[in-house]
Amino acid sequence: MWIAWIEFDLLLGDVHSLKEKRAVVRPIVGELRRRFDVSAAEVDDQDLHRRARIGAALVSADRAHAVEVLDAVERFVAGRPEVDLLSARRRELHSED
Repeated sequence: MWIAWIEFDLLLGDVHSLKEKRAVVRPIVGELRRRFDVSAAEVDDQDLHRRARIGAALVSADRAHAVEVLDAVERFVAGRPEVDLLSARRRELHSED
């Protein structure tokens, strides 16, 4: 069993409040869950209105599938025009490690 996750550090565009931040972050998290069937959430920087950290994770029978999904998730987030992707950190872990 493979457990894989990715964490994004995002700079939000024209956002001036936490309410506006939620309006940007929620659709991204929801689309990650729906489109890629991953667990996703805002995982840090909840009190900063121009920054967001979003994490996504999945469990897979093989590493190749997990890497393929994480690649697609990263392309999706990087392509969002309302955010700038500052960094993406990922990790894959086998259950026997």
